[in-house]
Amino acid sequence: MTAKKPTHPLIPADRVNGTDVYDKSGDKLGKIEDVAIEKVSGQVAYAILSYGGVLGLGSKYYPLPWKLLKFDEDKRAYVAPITQTDLDKAPAIDATKLSGWTDEASREEIHSFYAGYGIGPYWI
Repeated sequence: MTAKKPTHPLIPADRVNGTDVYDKSGDKLGKIEDVAIEKVSGQVAYAILSYGGVLGLGSKYYPLPWKLLKFDEDKRAYVAPITQTDLDKAPAIDATKLSGWTDEASREEIHSFYAGYGIGPYWI
């Protein structure tokens, strides 16, 4: 089965925010809270996945490399090759850092974790 091509290849960031993310077995992992864009190149680096909590309280935030996500036209959602168990082990960021962070060690931790999924740093 070949993937359906989206009717519109581009999407505004405000429509990405709030989109559900599922694992390959169809279980919901969370939703995209925001996207992180590299300022100079304009490349989307991460989708910030929110998981858990109630009404935004107690949610955890995980920066997923954008390259990890595949859009499923039928589900109108993104699918990631990561399980909830693995996500619980993934690097998380504090809610106060959702507007951006400059901590190189944090970025290295993120890329080291996702290297096992064949995803390299966004700048490569």
